Amino acid sequence: MRDTAAGRVFSMTTLKRDDSGERNEETSEAGAAPLKLEAAIGAEVRRLRKRQDMTMAALAESAGLSQGMLSKIETGQTSPSLATLSGLAEALAVPISAFFGTLEQSRDVSYVPAGQGLGIDRRGTRAGHLYHLLGHSLRGELAVEPYMITLDRDSEPYEEFRHAGMEFIHMLTGRIVYRHGERLFPLGPGDSLFFDALAPHGPSKLLELPATYLSVICYGRQRDG
Repeated sequence: MRDTAAGRVFSMTTLKRDDSGERNEETSEAGAAPLKLEAAIGAEVRRLRKRQDMTMAALAESAGLSQGMLSKIETGQTSPSLATLSGLAEALAVPISAFFGTLEQSRDVSYVPAGQGLGIDRRGTRAGHLYHLLGHSLRGELAVEPYMITLDRDSEPYEEFRHAGMEFIHMLTGRIVYRHGERLFPLGPGDSLFFDALAPHGPSKLLELPATYLSVICYGRQRDG
């Protein structure tokens, strides 16, 4: 899907440079179709940025763009290159296909072979928590993000996760104590926890390592008006 969608975007653009010297893609005379693609991609970039409470300056710096270029992308004034989309996807910790979710016409399906989940940089990685994204919902009012999380000898407790939606975790190996709000829950293989993710939460004590658990985060998409 990524190659096909990207091909639709870039085959209809011409390259120019803006005042900052950055390469900029402007629409050709192909008509309204490129503008529709640009607007959809820009809206997704803006929505994902706001969902993660990132400022435009922070995202631009992380993705290696000027704020002016990012503003043009979010407002649909330019077609971002594949390299630019890749940088934005990495900065937002999402698959590049996420930007094309509103354009995809087929029904969602996501297949991830064993051991090949996409490594994700989340706040917990600073404490040695390893995240692998196992799938991604592309559209619809409900977003679902399944992760495999691994804690090892380099990991540290981290109790300050907070985000919108609900989260379900299911312990596979090892033993930990998991905090949600003011409560502590001992988790071992087969144990599960389902909770409101707006409350502070995360592993409080690491008892037996390595520990692995499945985390499924669900939240409502909020489209920008």
